[in-house]
Amino acid sequence: MMNFSSTVRSWAARIFALLSLVWVAACDVPVSSTGGNTGARIDPSQPVQVALLVPGGSAKESDNILAQNLENAARLAMADLSGVTVDLRVYNTAGSPAQAAAVATQAVNDGAKVILGPLYAEAANAAGVAVAGRNVNVLAFSNNASIAGNNVFILGATFQNTANRLVSYAARQGRRNVAVVYGEDLQGSVGRDATANAARNAGVALSTVQSYGMSQQAIISAAGPIANAIKSSGADAVVLTGGINADLPIIATGLSEQGVDSSSFVGLTRWDAAGQAVSLPGLQNGIFAVPDTNMMNLFESRYTQAYGSAPHPLAGLAFDGIAAIGALAAGGDANALTRNSLTKTQGFEGTQGVFRLLPNGTNERALAIAQIQNNQVVILEPAPRSFAGFGF
Repeated sequence: MMNFSSTVRSWAARIFALLSLVWVAACDVPVSSTGGNTGARIDPSQPVQVALLVPGGSAKESDNILAQNLENAARLAMADLSGVTVDLRVYNTAGSPAQAAAVATQAVNDGAKVILGPLYAEAANAAGVAVAGRNVNVLAFSNNASIAGNNVFILGATFQNTANRLVSYAARQGRRNVAVVYGEDLQGSVGRDATANAARNAGVALSTVQSYGMSQQAIISAAGPIANAIKSSGADAVVLTGGINADLPIIATGLSEQGVDSSSFVGLTRWDAAGQAVSLPGLQNGIFAVPDTNMMNLFESRYTQAYGSAPHPLAGLAFDGIAAIGALAAGGDANALTRNSLTKTQGFEGTQGVFRLLPNGTNERALAIAQIQNNQVVILEPAPRSFAGFGF
């Protein structure tokens, strides 16, 4: 067996079971097609009725905390609006698809012209199906692209957006052969497919695709064969789909100890999400993507000042949704919340930089390229401030 670092082994054993909140499997039933669904018309002379669906009322305390954070962020965004008033009504889904569908229907019955949320993919899918025939759009907090489309737009950051940015950057740096190393779970398979799409878009070769089982021992055992496959393929960029609080530290350390240069690593997840990760030898000189840090810091500072504590990492999605709705409605157009308006190409200013909703229901967010250098995160290329900038 490889000489696996005892520090990393101990750390991995403690955190391997942690999972990201946003990577939740979609419901087996896709959002049904409604043909002419475009979105509800509004009366520009009246407040815009917005339904906020949050996971409040759940048996999980973490859901209830997040629900309050999402509502707080939405109200913070409302204070910034000019030329428009939002009538925000909050509905609890308890994280349940059935309840999400019921309250989405209730919200439209109450007069909602657009739905913001819910969080989990199955709940968002259910809400979209429930109101699809009512000509109401849903701006969900999920990042699961499989539920996007029709009347459902997702606000969460997607692997496809991140992969496009990173692979495009790598290609401009002369890296023309990309390997993908992914975990055998939902996040891994989505990351694998996103990287393959990004490679095609950037005109670079996909030299090898390697997977590992989702247990500590499975990753350790797979590291050697995967490293050999990478080296024999001639890959000069190795995309890792793993999460920093799960499989990434183990696979990155294993590959590095098997002779794969960590400077070739390209991460689809936020490597800076765990402070101790930046000191891992297996991640040194690798690159990953981060949002516009200036905008993110500004939002966190404002939220903390307003509510006395730092926001949940997902709270900014609610702020972004209200900001987009407000920016569109302020123009006085009765069609402000229709598909054509929501997908305007110039996009919106958000808590993590500029973003825009795409006709397929997913989104594109401006991202910076970061690198770990000497145990610190360094920005190599800043996030574009508009969609006319580089990286898109």
